Amino acid sequence: MNPGELTKKSRMLETIIDNAYEWLVVVNKDGMIDYMNKTYCEFLEVDRETVVGRHVTDVIENTRMHIVARSGNMELADLQYIRGNYMIANRVPIYQDDEIIGAVGTVIFRDTEQWKQMNTHIKVLLSELEYYRSGSSKENGASYSLYDIVGTSEPIRSLKEKVKQVASGNVSVLIRGESGTGKELFAHSIHQLSERSNRPFIKVNCGAIPDQLLESELFGYEEGAFTGAKKGGKLGKFELADKGTIFLDEIGDMPANMQVKLLRVLQDREVERVGSLRTKKVDVRIIAATNRPLEAMVEERRFREDLFYRINVIQLFIPALRERVQDVKPLAESFVRKISAKAGKRVIGIEDNAMQLLLQHNWPGNARELENALEASVHLTRTETVNVASLPDYLKENEGLVTGNRKLKDIVEKAESEAIRKTLIQCENDKLAAAKILGIGKTSLYDKINKYDLF
Repeated sequence: MNPGELTKKSRMLETIIDNAYEWLVVVNKDGMIDYMNKTYCEFLEVDRETVVGRHVTDVIENTRMHIVARSGNMELADLQYIRGNYMIANRVPIYQDDEIIGAVGTVIFRDTEQWKQMNTHIKVLLSELEYYRSGSSKENGASYSLYDIVGTSEPIRSLKEKVKQVASGNVSVLIRGESGTGKELFAHSIHQLSERSNRPFIKVNCGAIPDQLLESELFGYEEGAFTGAKKGGKLGKFELADKGTIFLDEIGDMPANMQVKLLRVLQDREVERVGSLRTKKVDVRIIAATNRPLEAMVEERRFREDLFYRINVIQLFIPALRERVQDVKPLAESFVRKISAKAGKRVIGIEDNAMQLLLQHNWPGNARELENALEASVHLTRTETVNVASLPDYLKENEGLVTGNRKLKDIVEKAESEAIRKTLIQCENDKLAAAKILGIGKTSLYDKINKYDLF
């Protein structure tokens, strides 16, 4: 290679290194800087010409480059605090003819939050891999991921993206939505994608535990604390969840006296067992869920305002199934696959007329009601598909117009109102698109929306 080509390649390599995403510094065995790339200089707000030849400790705070250059011991993925940020740095000794001549250091992630986001992304990919590896017969048990949340609607896609964003942090999350919308699945998904994923996930149903037992369930008790107390005492849910996540389901049903004690735990990050005079520190992430109107309960003094603000740092709202009709079909198909595998039956789909009845129903019990209806249908069907005959009787009321004592005008208006409502949901409230599907003008659609008080 002639000198001109060598010079050209050297300049090209220097340009690449200068503009590389990673920051890079090279020191000699005495810890003096031999090279620092452009992006690192820009972050440190130093001039490269003045940096070269200076000792690395004069330029980079909390550096260990001079130590690695002297000891020859490689340091990988080490946290380093520089200019208000924790960064993840690699330091590798440089050898020439078996003699150490210096060290090269790189910063892969600019701060730990960036690393956490990358970690969350990797976990999402691993969850997807596990989903396809285990197949549709997977039994979820007490562990769910984002890929167990079925839905193609914009609200569900948006919620999944938000979960990915908030999972890596430690902030409290409040999940809201009607009963049966899948709040627990989202709670599990947040934990699975968090830095605490290899730690405990403890669920507490605040509405299912009797008031007199809730304190001992949450905080534990000492031996002899009360009649019937177990020998040696018992760990509470918060201690069991230490370093992990606690999921407080139906938190709106928590009695007032326990709200005060829960608030103290969230503020001080310590618990006191029943019958004990000592407290114990706990490191727990809080995820809460409710279908209750907490704001109204705060105004009525049935829920503490300070507790509400403590748990409501990040809020996820899961819309009802009737507000995302396009999710009914994929949910139904997913439930049939899971239920038929569990039941040992060969049921491979849902007939079109049966699916139409599922799409017409309002689903006040949401996805849970849909799953229960299909579980009955899978067991009742005598064919390889779910058909109208196998559906629960209350769903078949929509199979035709049931007039009863109603006037024709009322029947028509009811059908028209329902058709407009579902079309608007399907079009994600795009009124122009909805009017086109319905075959009416936009002005006429607006008149009917006002008439039937829709949205």
